[in-house]
Amino acid sequence: MSASPTLRRRRLSRQFDLLRAKSGLTVEAAAKAAKKLRPDRPWSAAKITRLENRDWKRFHTDDVLTLLDVYEVTDKAERASYVQTATEASQTGWWVNYSDVLGAGMYVDLETEAIRLRTYEAFYIPGLLQTEEYARAVIRAGVSDEREIERRVEARMMRQNLIGPDGPRLWVILDEAAFHRVPADVLPGQIQRLLDAQTPDARVQIQILPYSTGPHAAMTGQFVILDFPSDPSTVYLEQSMSGLFPEDPVVLEHYEMLYDRVHSQALSVDASRAFMHDLIE
Repeated sequence: MSASPTLRRRRLSRQFDLLRAKSGLTVEAAAKAAKKLRPDRPWSAAKITRLENRDWKRFHTDDVLTLLDVYEVTDKAERASYVQTATEASQTGWWVNYSDVLGAGMYVDLETEAIRLRTYEAFYIPGLLQTEEYARAVIRAGVSDEREIERRVEARMMRQNLIGPDGPRLWVILDEAAFHRVPADVLPGQIQRLLDAQTPDARVQIQILPYSTGPHAAMTGQFVILDFPSDPSTVYLEQSMSGLFPEDPVVLEHYEMLYDRVHSQALSVDASRAFMHDLIE
């Protein structure tokens, strides 16, 4: 599985924020101490703040080591771990080749290292489970340039390499409304793709939230909860021009609650398979 530079960046910034808090230093005091150790490097309170807020693209090894000296981290193995994380945070992944259609690719980047993805989708089949024909139809609804459409379809199909024995568990709650937005000529193939994706080892599970459920907790819209091996979970809220990753633990707790509620309201996995078979027929 690929290392996620975005996840490493989040981790490193969080760790240095905690180190400074543990040391009792203000950002001004930390910058002053760093400047004293390395007067040849540009140090300021603003720089410390940017590093702690992930407002950076590359965390130089010299700066990592200097801050570790400031915060009195002397263990060689621990220092080496920080340097390695900083190096990995500066790398790029396959999605960089599709930056023209993926932008910064932050979500795709985090997706590569998640161990579990829990999603509620109101109107779309999730990108990881879309057929090429459905993906093209969805993208064409908002994009007119044929070259861009094909670039976006290609990138979306590349993302699907994530699904497999070594990939994350994918638990999908899919609103019935999503099926009614699939073009009729594409619908049978797309449903078959969903059915085929569910494997005996339960790495992919799909549950349908039928109209008969009535009002439900997640009617405000779709979301994805990403869980990682050793980093805090995060929630992704997609928007038409970008996406949001709320940092507040209270927000994450709220979406965890929403997911649990719609999970309990949705059809079982077996009943959902029967539901999709009926749609094909």
